[in-house]
Amino acid sequence: MNLNHVIDQVARDKGIDREILVETLEAAILTAAKRTFGGSREIEAEYNEDKGEVELYQIITVVDPEDVENPFREISSSEASGWGVDAEAGDELCFQIYYRVEDREKALEQDKSYGPILKIETARTTFGRIAAQTAKQVIIQRVREAERDMVFNEYKDRASELVTGIVRRFDKGNLIVDLDFGRTDAILPRREQTPRETYRPNDRIQAIIKEVRRSSREPQVVLSRADPQLLMKLFEAEVPEMYEGIVRIVACAREPGVRSKVAVYSRDSDVDPVGACVGMRGSRVQAVVQELRGEKIDIVLFQDDPARFVCNAISPAEVSKVLLDEANKTMELIVPDDQLSLAIGRGGQNVRLAAQLTGWNLDIISETRLRTMMDEARKSLLEYEGVIRDMIDTLFTLGYSKLEHIALAEPAELSQIPGFGLDNAERLIAAARDVLERPSDVDGQLSQAEVARRALQEIKGVGEKVAKRLYEAGYY
Repeated sequence: MNLNHVIDQVARDKGIDREILVETLEAAILTAAKRTFGGSREIEAEYNEDKGEVELYQIITVVDPEDVENPFREISSSEASGWGVDAEAGDELCFQIYYRVEDREKALEQDKSYGPILKIETARTTFGRIAAQTAKQVIIQRVREAERDMVFNEYKDRASELVTGIVRRFDKGNLIVDLDFGRTDAILPRREQTPRETYRPNDRIQAIIKEVRRSSREPQVVLSRADPQLLMKLFEAEVPEMYEGIVRIVACAREPGVRSKVAVYSRDSDVDPVGACVGMRGSRVQAVVQELRGEKIDIVLFQDDPARFVCNAISPAEVSKVLLDEANKTMELIVPDDQLSLAIGRGGQNVRLAAQLTGWNLDIISETRLRTMMDEARKSLLEYEGVIRDMIDTLFTLGYSKLEHIALAEPAELSQIPGFGLDNAERLIAAARDVLERPSDVDGQLSQAEVARRALQEIKGVGEKVAKRLYEAGYY
């Protein structure tokens, strides 16, 4: 049987290089030969392109008569001469092994020097069933390895790329996706799936390539529909201005399947980046929303000024005042009372996404709560000797709206305020710390911080740790 046609056909169907298939056949036949003839012999396999078959050769080294140790790999020079072979010690003799009876008999008629290989009984007639099965397994394994290497090399540089595939089957909650019409299987793990999305076999699916790994069992290409990169790639596909480089996405925050925020920027002052992403009558953003199965998307304008950017990110809520703490990268957003719930969002979702989008820690406080806090702080601090109302109001104006802000401030920091001085700064800081640590007037035993935390803890579903975090974040 001429194997050239088989090799060419498999190379076309599998997309595997022809040389790899030839090496695979040689390795398979060599493995079968060693299983049949024994591992003590030195055997080589070589593919004959003209005949279209794999030929086997045994290597025998010529040595001095007294140096023969392995009769399967060595022959004495005198014995070689007896068979009509002109060889000296150190020469290597290569004899072809014919594993078909007719080929062996034909070779014996044409070449009498074939005697040495017969003498050591390596010229068997055919491979046994076990040897043939071993060769088959080697071929299957090598072809699979070649396919895996081909997939890895094709996709290793395509991370974060948007791809489209067909859902084939389910595997323990994971989706197996066909990317190249049966040539490449990818996996969409359960952790990378969007909540509330369901698929059936043969459904079309879009995802990004999360990673490409070397694996002998599982699919090598890992997909994701929960990564923020998917949202960015979908916008890039829908918005021509992004493809042209005029509009770009600066940041993206996402809670898969629920809500996302995207910050966009335009290099051309004549192009509105938000309008370009929304499209005529919302056509572009709706296409993305439809692909994400109804996920809500807020598109906000990116600005270099952190305060303005945060105000845009917290939309649709309106912000009346912003207090920055650049050292701790924290902002306090003062909002009207009727905007408080809108700014925080359901379950804190809006402020959480805004914080992820901007990279700032955000505290939301209502105007009424801020005034109450300031009145309480003013009343408590005025009880201390040397503390006057103007000093406290000056601190409030500069953003020190909480006792915690004053207590954590450095004396050198406050002493730089006109009219304060180091003594007044130290006096105010000590007073603020004393107020926070002393027992509250409410129960005569607990500090104000502890009373606030216990009040928060009384809310259904709020535990001690959550109450403490809410208090420290300003939600009291």
